[in-house]
Amino acid sequence: MLNGRASLHLLILLLLGACAHGNISNPEAPPSHRPPTPTPDATCETITLALAGDTMLARYVSQTILSEGPRHIWGDVLPILREADLSLVNLECAIAESGEPFTPPRVFYFRAVPEAIRALDVAGIDYVTLSNNHTMDYRAPALLETIGRLDEHRIAHAGAGRNVEEAAQHALIEAKGIKVGVVAFADHFEEYAATESDPGTNVIPITLDEAHFRRVRESIQAVRAAGADLVVFSIHWGPNFARAPSQGFVEFAHAVMDAGADIFHGHSAHVFHGIEIYRGKPILYDTGDLIDDYTIDRQYRNDQQLLFLVHATCGQVEQVELFPVWIHRLQLHRASGDTFDEIAERIEALSLAFGTEMRREGDRLVIEVQPGHP
Repeated sequence: MLNGRASLHLLILLLLGACAHGNISNPEAPPSHRPPTPTPDATCETITLALAGDTMLARYVSQTILSEGPRHIWGDVLPILREADLSLVNLECAIAESGEPFTPPRVFYFRAVPEAIRALDVAGIDYVTLSNNHTMDYRAPALLETIGRLDEHRIAHAGAGRNVEEAAQHALIEAKGIKVGVVAFADHFEEYAATESDPGTNVIPITLDEAHFRRVRESIQAVRAAGADLVVFSIHWGPNFARAPSQGFVEFAHAVMDAGADIFHGHSAHVFHGIEIYRGKPILYDTGDLIDDYTIDRQYRNDQQLLFLVHATCGQVEQVELFPVWIHRLQLHRASGDTFDEIAERIEALSLAFGTEMRREGDRLVIEVQPGHP
């Protein structure tokens, strides 16, 4: 662990300048058409959205679910997940018995046992994104079986489907009369992308080139037209173990918010990134992992994670709470002691690089969100 918060801040600032995940291919793209931010209804209640990153239920996690039951993997974090009005995660695997491994060969293939869906049920997961680099690991049959099982369990999803049109469809979930719309994309793998006739995921390059970015704008407009009071933009993007988004990724995220999204939900790096409050709206550049069986990297500490709670009304995010958590022996744990401090110091420094300040309140960190200027 680095010594001294000032040194850590300096390191993060250097990383922000040096990290190069990807670049905007057309920096002179036309300015985004930013719609007016909806005015919160005075009668609108506040809801809590739990947001988390990669939820990988295959391999040893599946074995644990079979031997210990579906509640075991969530540990003492389960009450936080269940108390949220809505919970949204990235499902980093297929849940299926069917399918053959995708070729050319992958380093990792993730297919959870059918019983794994019960773990989503007991945690109260309301929505999963399927647009990532693992839901097609066992080809179309496993993807379609996964979709069928999610539908049977009434778990909403977006980001993959039977063809490109279905893969681009949004999801609508609701709590306390507030409709939350979710659109989902991934920037890899291109070979997993749905086509006009073949199942797959909703893949898009990270660019402001209007030929591609219009899909983002049209998706947000469509879910807003469908009645969404809040729009979540979810994307699986960037390489593993990048500590911070590149400038190109930052520009892309800003354009997404200008296009009308209210919450940016990023994932893929296996480690969390800093939080930016952009024009009164939170950008969670990367939400890390929630549960998995991955080897622990002692440098990047991918066993130290965060659960994000976003408190919002119809048209405005009011507060973001961060719960430090620890993945240990295939189970989630609330972080405490030195582990809590390490996670807290890291997210504080990463977020301060974006000008975002937070305070510690007991077992959590809190960001107050001020309404953005039009």
